[in-house]
Amino acid sequence: MAHTTFIPKNPEDIQKLVGINDGNLKLLSDGYDISVTDTGNEIVLDGEDNGVKKALAVLKALDDVVNTGVNVGAPDVVSAMKMADKGTTEYFGDLYKKILIRDAKGKPIRVKNMGQKRYVEAIQKHDVVFGIGPAGTGKTFLAVASAIAAFKKGEVSRIVLTRPAVEAGESLGFLPGDLKEKVDPYLRPIYDSLNAILGVNTTERLMERGTIEVAPLAYMRGRTLDDAFVILDEAQNTTDAQMKMFLTRLGFNSKMIVNGDMTQIDLPGRQRSGLSDAEHILKNIDQIKFINFSANDVVRHPVVAKIINAYEKEDVKH
Repeated sequence: MAHTTFIPKNPEDIQKLVGINDGNLKLLSDGYDISVTDTGNEIVLDGEDNGVKKALAVLKALDDVVNTGVNVGAPDVVSAMKMADKGTTEYFGDLYKKILIRDAKGKPIRVKNMGQKRYVEAIQKHDVVFGIGPAGTGKTFLAVASAIAAFKKGEVSRIVLTRPAVEAGESLGFLPGDLKEKVDPYLRPIYDSLNAILGVNTTERLMERGTIEVAPLAYMRGRTLDDAFVILDEAQNTTDAQMKMFLTRLGFNSKMIVNGDMTQIDLPGRQRSGLSDAEHILKNIDQIKFINFSANDVVRHPVVAKIINAYEKEDVKH
């Protein structure tokens, strides 16, 4: 058993370090099964040697970041814990050196782990990037943030966001209402990301102008998308023909991001996913980069990663 104390470089930073109602410390306590107590000017750790050692590494990494003026929250703690598990907390500060963009409230958007860092760097360097992995890894949000950043810098003149409209193919006839009403529920995650980064009013204004276009995948047919940042979400639910159709829309001075989760294929019958075939067919093309995320890259509450791992283990049994 180990007993140690941690004192921040700047005593005034302790409140930022422990979080609201000691929320950051609770994550450490739950994650490492140790006692973590805030005494007001230091943090006391008690428990198994390995758990205390990792928690101490996390606190040091967080303190270094807080000391540069960055506010940390639960996702930052979770990321630091994952790096402590791998023994790589010395690189934690690297994640905070670059701001991707600021959201509607002026809050900086940064990558939260090395998987996200690889993904954003790939988007900046390649014409076509595939982000493949489970929910909660930030694929959609970071793709939208990258698109808005590119638009604001004048690198592209428009943003096109699309996804297969209905999991059971693309027949929208059985849904009530006009096209927008039919399609909107399927595009909600994309709208949520836009609204979070740009704000509702700016998003609506840019959509009215046609600068931002959100449409079902079927509406991409027959077009060439020049000077655009194009994102295909939920790509696991495309057929081979749809994937080929989408990728061949790429125009000059454009980027394409294709995101999907191979565990969430909802195609009817025994249709093969266009996403799984694309990885095999396109792997040797230099301008195309595949980034694979795992449950380890999930930046939601720690229990979400545990749920994903538990289901993956159960799938292996069957």
